[in-house]
Amino acid sequence: MHPMLNTAIKASRTAGNLILRNVSRVDSLTISTKQQHDFVTEVDRQAEQEIIKILHRAYPDHGFIAEESGQQNANAEHVWIIDPLDGTTNFLHGIPQFAVSIALQKHGELDQAVIYDPIKNELFTASKGSGAQLENKRIRVSKQIKLTGALLGTGFPLRNKEYLDPYLKMFKDLFQDSSGIRSAGSAALDLAYVAAGRLDGFWEFGLKPWDMAAGVLLIKEAGGIVCDFHGKHEYMKTGNIVTGTPKICAAIQKTIQPYLPESLQKK
Repeated sequence: MHPMLNTAIKASRTAGNLILRNVSRVDSLTISTKQQHDFVTEVDRQAEQEIIKILHRAYPDHGFIAEESGQQNANAEHVWIIDPLDGTTNFLHGIPQFAVSIALQKHGELDQAVIYDPIKNELFTASKGSGAQLENKRIRVSKQIKLTGALLGTGFPLRNKEYLDPYLKMFKDLFQDSSGIRSAGSAALDLAYVAAGRLDGFWEFGLKPWDMAAGVLLIKEAGGIVCDFHGKHEYMKTGNIVTGTPKICAAIQKTIQPYLPESLQKK
């Protein structure tokens, strides 16, 4: 196993243990609102500090892009992209669907990935060129080739309410064509589930790099496809992502195209 991946696993488990210790004391936590539908707790901040401390101790020259701390030395050769608690709203409501997400970017390319679900004690990992694993067992995207029978994942555009109407039109068409759609509240886990074949495809508006970096590498290493709403590779910049098996990713992208708002049309 790559030594940097090992360090990221250690950091993710340390953060996960901290999160678990606070599950039963949610009512006493300090909670701040970054914007509507976007919360941060002292647990998010403490977990992020633990992750950065472990990574920085091992690799003092590396940079960081973290949800709560922002950017530090983000132009470095190696940059860690960190979401200490993806699914904070679920955590606050006692819904056991949240995760720690850590990715390493090397020379601008995703190189290592960890998504850790502390509730289920599931560890998803990937190294560029070496495949994706769940608990050290190789995982692959599903073999689904048609929307009929496909199970899709999504997230509501809570941060971008101007996209709600076109999103609902997309949802309606995909819902009618597929066997079902799930919105579980943690994009990191949704992407990990695509990599593991639990979901056949996924799409969402306006994600942040830390929401999807680790999941993107997992999916690619598991044989899946990742693109933006136009079938290009600008998803880390735009936050608009479509992914899944090769056929399902293409089918989702084709279905949503007619409903893209004007601001997201090709220029």
